[in-house]
Amino acid sequence: MKIHNTVPYFLENYQPTVQFLQSYHDRFQPHFKEYFLYHCKNVDEKMRYAIQQYPSKISEIKKSNEIIETLIYQVASSYEEKYKVEFEKDVHVIVGCYGSNAFTHRQIIPEITFCLEKLSSKEHHLKVIIAHEFGHALHHILTDQLGIEWSELQWSHPFVWLLQEGSATYLSRQISEADESVYFTYDSGGSEWLRFAETNTQKIVSSFMEDFKKQSNQDLFLEWFSINGGKRYGLQRLGYYIGYIVLESLIKKYGELKAITLWKEPSFIEEVMEVLLELTNK
Repeated sequence: MKIHNTVPYFLENYQPTVQFLQSYHDRFQPHFKEYFLYHCKNVDEKMRYAIQQYPSKISEIKKSNEIIETLIYQVASSYEEKYKVEFEKDVHVIVGCYGSNAFTHRQIIPEITFCLEKLSSKEHHLKVIIAHEFGHALHHILTDQLGIEWSELQWSHPFVWLLQEGSATYLSRQISEADESVYFTYDSGGSEWLRFAETNTQKIVSSFMEDFKKQSNQDLFLEWFSINGGKRYGLQRLGYYIGYIVLESLIKKYGELKAITLWKEPSFIEEVMEVLLELTNK
């Protein structure tokens, strides 16, 4: 595993101009390729917005940059020791334009990118989101080890998204310590988010199922899984919570490893549907 950290260059040469940002992106183009392909739409508008926001965020970016590489190695080591795996893919650390906060690349065993302008600089917050993204990578590694025909996986199916986010959230809790809400929001402002989700679980899952039946996958993703969604309840990414409680049910039934890797089984869609229906009837 190699960490490509572009942030020191950003901090040393920072100027609040579009020209500087463009030169920064050009200089480190390979590390921004996935970001601009999938995670930062309306780039010109985002760059203008970013320039306005950076001055109030620079000190946090500096703090995050001072500790993030150490935390990445700590998280990777903890997962490797607990699950007997090895992370070999590259990790990219950038200052983005206020698109995604962190993501795995669209690969079977994925690379990972962290965007410091969207992340808290508090150590336990950073460690949780690092553990979440490495949890996605671990999810793929464990599945690959057990054997799966990746070309047959329905990547665009919402139940796949539920398992992905549920697994990453669950795995992050196995090797990091934080308040429960941090595992869903990656900051200190998530206590009300989690309280609402736990208090209204049946209602939330029922709403998800209604949208699943009526909406396109794109609209469903935006509402339930995107950082830019959440119009129904005014809360983003409630699909992460649904995915987590679905996985909890599957783990009770099958144990940790089989539950996490259930998407390789022909019965996967039916199994998740069964859990969701049970949750709507509680």
